[in-house]
Formats: sequence, structure tokens, C-alpha cells
Amino acid sequence: MNDLSRLAIHTMTTKPWDLQTTAEKYAAAGVPAVTIWRQWLEGQKLTEIRRLMDDHGLRVSAHCRGGFFPAIDAADRQAAIDDNLRCIEEAAEIGAPMVVLVCGAVPGQSLFDSRQQIADGLAACIDQAAAANIKLAIEPLHPMYANDRSAINTLAQANDLCDQLASPWVGIAADVYHLWWDDQLEHEIVRAGDRIVGFHVCDWLTPTNDLLLDRGLMGAGCIDIPKIRSWIEQSGFDGWIEVEIFSKTHWERDQDQYLEEIKDAYLNHV
Repeated sequence: MNDLSRLAIHTMTTKPWDLQTTAEKYAAAGVPAVTIWRQWLEGQKLTEIRRLMDDHGLRVSAHCRGGFFPAIDAADRQAAIDDNLRCIEEAAEIGAPMVVLVCGAVPGQSLFDSRQQIADGLAACIDQAAAANIKLAIEPLHPMYANDRSAINTLAQANDLCDQLASPWVGIAADVYHLWWDDQLEHEIVRAGDRIVGFHVCDWLTPTNDLLLDRGLMGAGCIDIPKIRSWIEQSGFDGWIEVEIFSKTHWERDQDQYLEEIKDAYLNHV
């Protein structure tokens, strides 16, 4: 990348900062967009969050996260749908164009059942998403999360789900951390085409000391991010490129220095 015009950063990347600090620091650093994790909304008025972003000239690239549709009990599945409908409302109020979905899974329940419940849950949210002009972005997660975080683990499965639902309001958020290993990735990116509405970057470290909280800065690991980006952009994607780094190591560092390293890694390794 030769400029920061498409850079978005997820609030979890700089987790120690509250939303006010995030807005001030990102704006001062020339970062144009932010993805907001739902916990940053707690105890705040959504209109004030929208004003905070506007006052600092920041776009909201996405609202994260919805999903977690599967459950053993029907009442719990309905509660998950209700929560996702609220998430769609939140996205509209804060100015986000999409809700990123970690689709969910239930330990001990078959993946077949979880995937059907995900499809049913998504179907129940499409009308509200359309009314609010909000995309529902399925994020396939690495298979290591299939037991408890998401039964959608490949881009092929996300494409199949999009085919099944056949709605322009259901798309895909492609995260290199979860997809880089797949030998069918290029083919499935071509198949996805304009369904891809989000693109997330970080890197896979070797060794990885924590499968959730040890992601690396772009260029620090083994993922060929420029190659994957080229496939994504050849599919027609020209939206925000979101840095999403879950890292206990980086959260313990000086966040101002870290933000400068994020920008450098984005410019040189994306």
C-alpha cells in the first residue's frame, strides 16, 4: 500500500484505549476508519458515539460482532436472533455499513446442526438488515475454532451459505488469519466475487503461543498478505482494509508506538 486512505483499525487491536482515546489517537495518526467492537458501546449513547466519530473525521468501517446463532435450546436460539437484531440497529445508529458475524458453534452439537441453525438465524435477520441498509458479513473462522466459536470454517462454506440464503444483504468478511492455509482460497475468492464486503489483515506467528491472542503485525509471520489482497481486489473488492490484531503482547506495549508500527506494517506488508 502506498497510502493510508483505505486503512481501518479494529478497536480490539489497540484494546487498552477507550473509544474517546481511540478516536483522538487514530485521527491524529491519519487513520481514516475504525471498526467498533460491541463492548466499546457499553454504557454509552449511540448518538454520542456517532458524534464522536464524526467530530474526529472517522468512518466506521464495521460493527463487530454479531452471530453466535447455534444453541441447544430453541429459546436460546431466539435470544441470539434478538441480540443480532439489536446489533443491526446499533450498526445503523453508529454509521457502520455492516455487522461482522462470528457465526457460533456448540460444543457437543454436530457441525451439521450448528450450520443449519446459523442459516436459520441469518435468515431471520435479513429483513431487518435490508431495512437498515446493513450488510451481514459472515466471517469464516480457522478450523481450530469449529468446536465453540464458529461452524463456518472455510470460504467455501461461507460461499455455500450465501448461495443457500440468496440475499444481497448477506456477504463475507475475509480474514487472512483464518483463511491463509486453504489451498482452495484463490478459487473461492473468485467464486465469492462481490460477496466479499470486508477484508481483515494481521499475521500468523511461528511459534504461536496463544491461538486466540498471539496474532502478529503484518510482515512478522508467514502469511502472504499481498498475494491474498491481490486475489481479493481482482474479485472487485475496493473497501476498507482492516487491521485486526488480537495480541496480549502488543496490548502490553506503548500503544502510541504500536500504532506507528501498525501504519508502517500496513504500508510495507499489505
